Amino acid sequence: MTSLTLAAVLQLSVAAAAPHNYADAHRTTAQTGQPMVVMVSAEWCGACKEMETTVLPQVAKRGLLKKVSFAVVNVDSEGALARKLIGNGPVPQLVMFRRNGKGWLRKRLVGGQTPEAVEKFIEQGVARDEATKKAPEGEQQQFSDEESGGAKVAEKPTAQPVSKH
Repeated sequence: MTSLTLAAVLQLSVAAAAPHNYADAHRTTAQTGQPMVVMVSAEWCGACKEMETTVLPQVAKRGLLKKVSFAVVNVDSEGALARKLIGNGPVPQLVMFRRNGKGWLRKRLVGGQTPEAVEKFIEQGVARDEATKKAPEGEQQQFSDEESGGAKVAEKPTAQPVSKH
């Protein structure tokens, strides 16, 4: 009985991390201004599978994916969209888009990551988003490059999250 309960809990935690499609995440972000996190991955990528089956379910279980609009884009089945998001960059890659007073910022976390590194990446983006929303109008918050989970991440201006069309 205990193993059956454990299996059900694990299934629920994986289901909670089930990827939303990019179009829905983009629409939510465009309408609400909520930060959007996109994981760009591939079926053949071992680190991507580890992120999808182990890391992201742990992050979802802790409630952090509820604070952002989340999607997974597969380079094999959604190649054009993946190239718009990361160019010819490596996978896995987490890309966060968030609004500031003057447009959109994009931040990336590259490579296989621990749950703690992904949580820090999301928490920092959400905190910066909240700080930007609280700042007086016209006053833009400036943030420098930073280290996160051993991978270099930087926030850079971008036009907006990539439109699928």
